[in-house]
Amino acid sequence: MGDPVTSTGAPLAAELGPGLLGDIFDGIQRPLRAWAALGGAPFSEPFLGRGVHLPGLDRARRWAFTPAVAEGQVVGPGDVLGTVPEIGQFVHRILVPPGRSGRVVEALAGERTVDEPLVRLEDGSVLTLLQRWPVREARPVRSRLDPDSPLVTGQRVIDLLFPVALGGTATIPGGFGTGKTVLEQALARFAEVDVVVYVACGERGNELTELFEEFGAGSALAERTVFVANTSNMPIAAREASVYTGLTLAEYYRDQGLAVALMADSTSRWGEALREV
Repeated sequence: MGDPVTSTGAPLAAELGPGLLGDIFDGIQRPLRAWAALGGAPFSEPFLGRGVHLPGLDRARRWAFTPAVAEGQVVGPGDVLGTVPEIGQFVHRILVPPGRSGRVVEALAGERTVDEPLVRLEDGSVLTLLQRWPVREARPVRSRLDPDSPLVTGQRVIDLLFPVALGGTATIPGGFGTGKTVLEQALARFAEVDVVVYVACGERGNELTELFEEFGAGSALAERTVFVANTSNMPIAAREASVYTGLTLAEYYRDQGLAVALMADSTSRWGEALREV
């Protein structure tokens, strides 16, 4: 009681840029690994304290930016400004954000933090590695393509009897304890995609611990995965937002021309959060 509360005048937004892959966030994109290490040692903070704010993307880390644009070039939404090697063999494409366009005055190569200028435009504005996007607003697309290729899930029974298209949607119905989470984790491990966004919405903490041990920090599986971990003991409002947060992260990588698998486990607990809110 007594703490000042100030409105930002903006909806909940996700921070998008290099540094997402391999990390673990809660439902409103607070970085849980960084939070856990606040006491000076990994996982020294078992509970999330009040009033602590950490940005979704590390402001101190520097990224090697290679421009793909030149002075005088006109750029618009979705154009590639350059690339950043992110994790493992993954190359992150830096795009012009939606609603931004102009003529390039200067493109700055070299190491940059996520909020330092990369490209200066003729109108005086600058573009950075960091984008922010409201999680409940779909990122714009030029057109929607009809699905014409299968998603190879790595599970033969699914690929044969219940095939899923790239760009399609599927659900795994079933009661509690029937193996939905186990199957979803298998899809996250073996599906032939570039990026996996795994949203654990209201799941038990012990199940997530097993998942993190399975993927392992620094492994090839972890290097292509973004985790949104909003467990059953976390706030209901953050659980309700977690699926939107994961969807925004998935759309961001989709915009780079990548095949992305978004897993939401479970939508029944997400529905529970919707009803409670």
